[in-house]
Amino acid sequence: MRVDATTAECRILTYKEGLLSAVAHDLELRVTTFTIGIDETTWRVDARFDPTSLRVVGAVRNGVVDPDTLSESDRRTIEDTIVRDVLDAARHPEILFVSEAATGRGDVLAVHGRLDLHGHTRDLTATARREGPAWVADARLHQPDFGIRPYSAMLGTLRVRADVAVRITIPLPMEG
Repeated sequence: MRVDATTAECRILTYKEGLLSAVAHDLELRVTTFTIGIDETTWRVDARFDPTSLRVVGAVRNGVVDPDTLSESDRRTIEDTIVRDVLDAARHPEILFVSEAATGRGDVLAVHGRLDLHGHTRDLTATARREGPAWVADARLHQPDFGIRPYSAMLGTLRVRADVAVRITIPLPMEG
């Protein structure tokens, strides 16, 4: 099976912290260009993501995305900062996850693989579970493990937590 941004979804959640976090926003981002190949027999996964394709979906408050909190200008500024300063996409134009197998049973799998992000490769396990007509895979990334310094501003009184959440939703093929 092969999916991309037209058939699947990749979302990233960032969380604020620091003295001035009350004036900041948790964010939901969407990756708009990616491909994921999955061998459903061996659970080998080859996933490639374009870091320049990150888009701000909206600010998150109490677990709910509000697409209207941020102006279009604020969205573009955030996206440019992530691509240029956080991910340094000019030097690291692809994010790659490769897995050879998964373990588990039934509707829950642990997908073990290697993530190449920002010039660093680390082991990563994503938990995938069947939710209705889709597989939903969740992983937490600790940015410093990949040489990424979490964004901060105002002398560090406003910053993004080092851990971000990634969620990939892949619809199951329709049975006919």
